[in-house]
This record gives sequence, C-alpha cells and structure tokens, in this order.
Amino acid sequence: MISQWKLMSLGEIAIVARGSDKNGNVLQSAELYNSEVGTWQTLPDMNFPHKLCSRFFMDGKFYVIGGMSSHTDCLTCDEEYNIETRSWWRIENMYPGHDAGTFRPAMRSPPLVAVVNNQLYSTDQATNKVKKYDKVNNSWSVVKRLPVRADSSYGWGLAFKACGNSLLVIGAGDHGGHDDGVIVLQSWNPEEGNRDGQE
Repeated sequence: MISQWKLMSLGEIAIVARGSDKNGNVLQSAELYNSEVGTWQTLPDMNFPHKLCSRFFMDGKFYVIGGMSSHTDCLTCDEEYNIETRSWWRIENMYPGHDAGTFRPAMRSPPLVAVVNNQLYSTDQATNKVKKYDKVNNSWSVVKRLPVRADSSYGWGLAFKACGNSLLVIGAGDHGGHDDGVIVLQSWNPEEGNRDGQE
C-alpha cells in the first residue's frame, strides 16, 4: 500500500513515481499506465528515492524534481525519464528551491511547479516569486510576483497549476504583508508579459 504518490498523465499514458510506503520508507520505483490497452508496466527505478517531490511532463518527457531522499536528506539533483529509451537521467540542481531559506525541509510542500506550453514555471515558497526555467542553461529567472502568500504555510494550501495557456493560482490573499483569511483565484498568461496587475 502506497501512502504518498502522485499520478501524472500525458495523452493515453500516465506515470506513477512513488513517494513513501505505509511504513514511511522512501521509494524509487515507478510505473506507467496505458489507458488505451488498460495495462500497467513497471519502469526502471529512479536513481534516487523521492518523497515530497513534484512530477510533470514537458517536451514529451517525465520529470521528478525537488523533495527528499529520506526523512532528513534533501535531494540536490532531479530526474528526467525518457519514454523512448526507458532510462532516467540525473539533472543537477534543476529545482531552485533546494536552499529555501529558513524553511525546514520536512515542513515545505512539494515544489509548486506548472508547465504551460512546454515551459516550466515555479513558485518560490520563501520569496513569493514566480520563476521560469531556462532549459538550455539549467537556470531560473524571476518573471513575476506571486499574487498570493506561499510563505505563510511553507507552500501548503496553495494551488499553482497550468490551465490552458495560463498559470492558475489559488491561495490566501496578500494584503499589507499579512494573511487576511481571504482565498483568491488568479490567472496569468505568460505570453502577455510580466505585468504585475491582478486578474
């Protein structure tokens, strides 16, 4: 029985990259489900165990980023799975939140990431900034201020998702530097530029 895992889909396939089992052991196994034929296929193990990580598809490949390899050890490398070659490839420091200030690793939520038009975006839980990933240079740049608070609850309770061509954010409002208990929903189309106006 798996106590922490997440299913990500692309077309007719979905991949489960395991988190931890009922005993708290961090796992590195993965499986692929094909909805057209209704079958599960065991994939090669990831290079490292992962928990409190995020998973997504980008450019037809599957990624596992961030998180921890045990109850105390943060991961400093991330992984890419090539469906055609059935192999995992390590990417050093792909996720920008490995050194997230004063947040204790076990308190942070999994990385808040979203893919829009094959471009990866992340919300920095410590600084409340939205960043965009540079695939060529394996680096991140700030593109926008986050319109809601991510630091008040270490990233938990915040939804940061792709919706069509836009990024969708749902969370507590940020008014004068404090959380007033209001839940807000906002969207931003990255192709419209970096303006900070609320939508």
